[in-house]
Formats: sequence, structure tokens, C-alpha cells
Amino acid sequence: MTERPFRVLGIQQVAIGGLDKGALRRFWVDLLGVEAHGTYREEAQNVDEDILRLGHGPHAVEIDLMQPIDPAKAPKVHIPPLNHVGLWVDDLAAAVAWLKAQGVRVLGEPRPGAAGHDVVFIHPKGNDAFPVGAEGVLVELVQAPPDVVDALG
Repeated sequence: MTERPFRVLGIQQVAIGGLDKGALRRFWVDLLGVEAHGTYREEAQNVDEDILRLGHGPHAVEIDLMQPIDPAKAPKVHIPPLNHVGLWVDDLAAAVAWLKAQGVRVLGEPRPGAAGHDVVFIHPKGNDAFPVGAEGVLVELVQAPPDVVDALG
């Protein structure tokens, strides 16, 4: 295995899905008091989400409350309820290239995500072409902005 050309800096987000985003908000915002920060809707990803923020500055962690736009279509952002974990990385392009070379099943190419940072997903399971997956967990790699790299790197 070659030397890893990137670093995982910390947790960027935890994404939680359900059929009723309102019920998720009642728990996370109304009962726990986590700050609502924004919204995101993307037809191609079948997602309508509320973006919450826990903490401040480069140490803040997003909690994304997601419901499907159409529960019958894929991706089914509400299954499983703990949808994915997002990790800050200091060099997303290097991470994608290196992980693919190691046989990791990376989904697509980096693209802008809900919070405006470039993202890419690692599939929970490998396949014939890329036999390494994230062992049952959907993982999102998120390009850390300079202030996060400085604070967490």
C-alpha cells in the first residue's frame, strides 16, 4: 500500500433520515435544542433536508435531517435511519484518486454538497471492479475549507 496522500481531520456531519422531517426536527431542534442552520433540496439525490449545526467554527458538526422527496424512489435517504457519516479530509482529490487505486468503491466524482463543500461518497459495499467498501456504512468525504484544515490538521 502506498503512503496515504490525505488526512481525515474529523467528523463533518452525521445524516439521519426519516419519512417525516418534521418529527426529526421536533426531537433534534425542539427537544435537544440543536441550532437549525439551513435547508437543502436536491431532486437528483431524492433528498429534502434540514441542516443543523452543533458547535461553532471549525469544530462545528452538522446534523442533517433528511427525508425523501419521493419515498418510492432511490436513493432512499431514510433507509437506514442513520444514513451516513461525513468526514472532513484535507485533500479530497488526492483521497479519491488514492482510495480508487486501493480498490475502494467511490461513487462518482467530487461535486458540491448540501453545505457548499465538495463531497464524494464511498459505497457501503464493494463490487467486482472495486472490491473494498465501507463495510456496511455509507461514508461521505468532505473537502475541508482552510480554516478547518488549520484548526483540525
